[in-house]
Amino acid sequence: MDVETRNCQNCKNQFNVEPEDFGFYEKMQVPPPTFCPECRFQRRIMFRQERTLYKRSCDLCKKEVVSIHAPDTKMVVYCSHCWYSDKWDDGAFYLDYDPKRNFFEQMMELHQKAPYSAMIHDYTTLVNSEYVNYAGSLKNCYLIFNADFNENVHYSTVVVRNKDSMDSLMLSESELCYENICSGKSFRLFFSEDSSNCRDSYFLKSCTDCSDCYGCVNLRNKQYHIFNESYTKEEYVAKLKEFKINTYSGLMRAREQARAFWLEYPRKYMHALMNANATGDYVFQSKNAINCYQTKGIEDARYCQFLTMGPAKDIYDVTEWGNGIELVVDSVSAGEGTSMVRFCNCACQGDTLDMEYCMYNLRCKHNFGCINLKGKEYRILNKQYSPEEYKKMRAEIIQSMNDRPYVDSSGRVWKYGEFLPYDLSPWAYNETQAQQYFPLTKEEILKKGWRWREPVPSQHKVTLPPEKLPDSIRDLQDSILQEVLGCAKCSKPFKMIPAELALLRRFEFPIPRLCPDCRHMERLSRLNPPKLWDRNCAKCNAAFQTAYAPDRPEIIYCESCYQKEVV
Repeated sequence: MDVETRNCQNCKNQFNVEPEDFGFYEKMQVPPPTFCPECRFQRRIMFRQERTLYKRSCDLCKKEVVSIHAPDTKMVVYCSHCWYSDKWDDGAFYLDYDPKRNFFEQMMELHQKAPYSAMIHDYTTLVNSEYVNYAGSLKNCYLIFNADFNENVHYSTVVVRNKDSMDSLMLSESELCYENICSGKSFRLFFSEDSSNCRDSYFLKSCTDCSDCYGCVNLRNKQYHIFNESYTKEEYVAKLKEFKINTYSGLMRAREQARAFWLEYPRKYMHALMNANATGDYVFQSKNAINCYQTKGIEDARYCQFLTMGPAKDIYDVTEWGNGIELVVDSVSAGEGTSMVRFCNCACQGDTLDMEYCMYNLRCKHNFGCINLKGKEYRILNKQYSPEEYKKMRAEIIQSMNDRPYVDSSGRVWKYGEFLPYDLSPWAYNETQAQQYFPLTKEEILKKGWRWREPVPSQHKVTLPPEKLPDSIRDLQDSILQEVLGCAKCSKPFKMIPAELALLRRFEFPIPRLCPDCRHMERLSRLNPPKLWDRNCAKCNAAFQTAYAPDRPEIIYCESCYQKEVV
């Protein structure tokens, strides 16, 4: 079959469906998409709410809990303890399918009835880690997201198997680390990016197997280097003190100096390691992974993001998780042995199999259009059917979806083969991860026919503005824990936690002037976006696709030129 060019329903831009794409869609028994890859990614993460937290009451036990669902929402919300318990029957919340009504409209009615969990995490594996989401196997953690197997880790996202670390993005298998991005297997690594197997170092960029280095870029197996120049141990120790990074003013100067120095050296067109036939960015240990982003251990995959735990195989348009998934198409938060899943939001755990248009179905099989079920089979709109009835009714519903499709307020058409309509998302656009990767104003969001939620103003008043904070961590008293700090960027009030203060003192770094959300967005701005441009190598002129936009200042090399000059 030849390449087919289509116009995206949402952005109206053209996109291609390749011959190999048709083969995968045929295997999954679904039609090709009518939205482009970028708009498909955007609509999936409109169903993913990571970091906007509220206080509300559990609708079952009535206790006040932390939740990703606002207290004024019309949905039924149970705390995690109640949701996973046997105190209620999830099968009691169902609808009889009405062939005269649009199927998605019936799902929207069920969405108001079937109880949601307050948070999305494996709460039985959490120890003293209440303020976390999309997480599991944590101990003494606070405000970390998309996280597993961490202890005493705070204010971080996409973190796996770390200890005593803080304020990081894409950090793995590390200890005593602070303000790192896309780094791993390191000890006492600070303010660094794209570095691994490093220790006792500061402001490293794209370094490997280095120790006692400062401000360096593209180094391998080096020690006692400052801005890529070699020093004796004694010279290194003396020079390091001159930077005064125990003070806020010294730290800001050091960061600016290091980032300027990094720009003088070439960067590889793609963050990648141990791949075979991979394109995109931040793709590691993968094979036949095309147009993927922040993925590890995937094979035969296309248009996937945030799959940080392999293996994952034979998947298209899957956003987040992994760890044993296979044959999944256009779904978000799929993991733990999931197979044959189509157009689902959080269909995962155990032997989840043959799921379509489901939301928050755990350990389920052969369900269609179900919401908030655990361990159920052959359900449609949460109602139980025999296998024979299920098969017959499924075919009727698909035919109805194609004959009388759902049309949203902006005229976008939702037949069988598209992900869940925007209108089914439990959250407004600006509450979701979409706002992080596709930021829009309130006016732009409403114009597109999506929802906006006004942020809840804090009840706290700033008692210590950023300009009055001590410059050095050594001048900081324990009384800081009683103060309400003000963010130097957004002015939002925030507080420190004791574990944060203890780590900063251990590191000898000043306290941050930005709130946790602004710190996260600053780190996110350092990542390349999930988008590719056509560029040429700055040295040999070889053509490639890269997430470094053409107007950016970095010097970009192809793989071959980078390896020759750097490694």
